[in-house]
Amino acid sequence: MKIHEYQAKEIFRQAGIPVPPGKTVETVDEAVSIAERLGLPVMVKAQVHVGGRGKRGGGKVCENMRGMDIKGLTVKKVLVTSAAKIASESYLGIILDRDTRRPVIMISPAGGIDIEEVAESTPEKIWKLAVDPNQGLRAYQARELAFKLYSEMEQVKQATSIIMKLYDLFWQFDASLVEINPLITTDKGKVIALDAKCNIDDNALYRQSRIADMRDLDAEDEGEIAARDGGLSFVRLQGNIGCVVNGAGLAMATMDLVKRFGGEPANFLDIGGSSNPEKVVTALRIILQDRDVKAILFNIFGGITRCDDVANGIVRAFEKLDINVPVVVRLTGTNEEVANKILKTIDVRTGATTLDDAVRQTIELAGSFAGAKKQTAVA
Repeated sequence: MKIHEYQAKEIFRQAGIPVPPGKTVETVDEAVSIAERLGLPVMVKAQVHVGGRGKRGGGKVCENMRGMDIKGLTVKKVLVTSAAKIASESYLGIILDRDTRRPVIMISPAGGIDIEEVAESTPEKIWKLAVDPNQGLRAYQARELAFKLYSEMEQVKQATSIIMKLYDLFWQFDASLVEINPLITTDKGKVIALDAKCNIDDNALYRQSRIADMRDLDAEDEGEIAARDGGLSFVRLQGNIGCVVNGAGLAMATMDLVKRFGGEPANFLDIGGSSNPEKVVTALRIILQDRDVKAILFNIFGGITRCDDVANGIVRAFEKLDINVPVVVRLTGTNEEVANKILKTIDVRTGATTLDDAVRQTIELAGSFAGAKKQTAVA
């Protein structure tokens, strides 16, 4: 779960990390009032869940951005904050590294731009520290990192304190990422978090009620919201092959095969181990909202999930929804014979016998589909 910059800055502020004063507003009059209170110059920053706002005009001096579009997201709030006199810019971030299974602190003197760009063009400017979660971050480790950024002892002390507090915050809020980009020094030698980013592990929200209340549903994908409410795992992608699968591993393997045979998956959608037919209806409803989808592939391995219940869900979806794209269904495992009989009650035809064939068939149907009558293949 992502939270907005102004929310992350409030968390940082309460943790003792210095951030510029500021306030979110929704109107020009409010922005002017806050600017007068803070004193000019001020920065007006769009509050949207997208990186690189500055490159897209999302950070300006004393201009209203409410209602503008940044990478497909409409700006509804802006943060009016004091414009600092910047002497230097650095990067500080902490991520959860799945390879080492540890929090990894990353720093770089090349701040103010995407860290991915730094890693690609000048990787020697990035230093990393994998922290032993049993020991925690030690002050001397934070100090060593701070010395990579600053030579003046006073700034090293300030940066050390910020690194320590950011690490504590990372653990306290079950974060998957916390980031300050840029971490600046002012003309007076102060070290300040000019920007703030914080992503929280969705699986920990049950014990992070304060963070859960910060969720901005207007900034999230409607399909992902509907999937979460329906007990599905869904991520929208950029392709035209809709995928409905049970199990995250099988879903990844299915998408890999789609790519292997020249297709592009439109989504990751895992209905999980449940056999509730309504989950299937919800899954198809979500996928059909994507106008780029030209064909849909069901790949169900029936273990805990019963194939006949999935088939009933498909039939129910055909009754409730306007399914005007080809659908390929591969059901194997528990009650697959019963499932195939159920699917014969709708307009279906015998299709592929293996997953490879099912994937190829779906890609072919997507390529030839031009709004014609739907046809469903049962694999």
